[in-house]
Amino acid sequence: MRLSILERGHRRRAKLFLSATSAMSRVDSPDIVRTLLYRPEFMTRALLDHTAPAMRGPSSWTAGEREYLAMGTAKLHECPFCIVTHAELTRIAGDGEVDPDEPASARPELRAVRAFLDTVSRPGGEPDASLVADVPAPEVLEALRVNLVWDVVNRLANAFGFELRDGQLESGTQALHRFGYRFPGFLLSGGPKTDHGDVVENLRHVVVEARGVTDRALRATLVAGDPVAEPWQTYADTVRAASYRVTDADVAALLAAGHSEDEVFEVTVAAAVGAALAAFDRGRKALGT
Repeated sequence: MRLSILERGHRRRAKLFLSATSAMSRVDSPDIVRTLLYRPEFMTRALLDHTAPAMRGPSSWTAGEREYLAMGTAKLHECPFCIVTHAELTRIAGDGEVDPDEPASARPELRAVRAFLDTVSRPGGEPDASLVADVPAPEVLEALRVNLVWDVVNRLANAFGFELRDGQLESGTQALHRFGYRFPGFLLSGGPKTDHGDVVENLRHVVVEARGVTDRALRATLVAGDPVAEPWQTYADTVRAASYRVTDADVAALLAAGHSEDEVFEVTVAAAVGAALAAFDRGRKALGT
């Protein structure tokens, strides 16, 4: 990955967990796991509190259909790591109700919601609620909650340079499905807990309120999508609008300018979370919820 802290900067408990799981599976831990276990109090705990119920909790959509929706979000963000991963998870989690390689196999309601989510998450686009006029609003809201997760993760995957290495696809997807997107509590402990009465609101606030190396005011501005000083503005704009365009050189330039890897990490997370929340809010507004 583009930040060495995501490879080697974990707390001892996380390092032991990563070493143990890698030894058992005989495969290095995927980049997504390493990223989520780095400073979990900054984002991960709140994100997973939303992810587990969104992806594996009670829903009108099957687990396979939710993975298919996640794959669609990955395609929108042009994230190869995420596309392949969720295609495999669609097969693992489903009972054949949708073929990730055949869009026409999805039931009409699923295709309609996926088209709506594209209008919600596409930078510069406007949600088109007419696409889901025949789908109950609660079902669309469930899909929006799925989309929120992967609007964040895909941007991080692109910006940090996630790669899928030999053997990781099968072991990683099987583990995610088996544990329902949950991690042992001891890996996520530490730091003050945020509770604003809703998992989405917790995510909205924790990135700003968590202790960090960047100013809370900077993170609040990034989450809100308002202008910040350079060089963060150009970088944050790319993370928000076209994360697949972030390059090794972009990150290296920030580090060469004297910014720490933790600063880059926090700014990337704040920009990604802010963009995802803005899309979620647009989608809810379009539905009138």
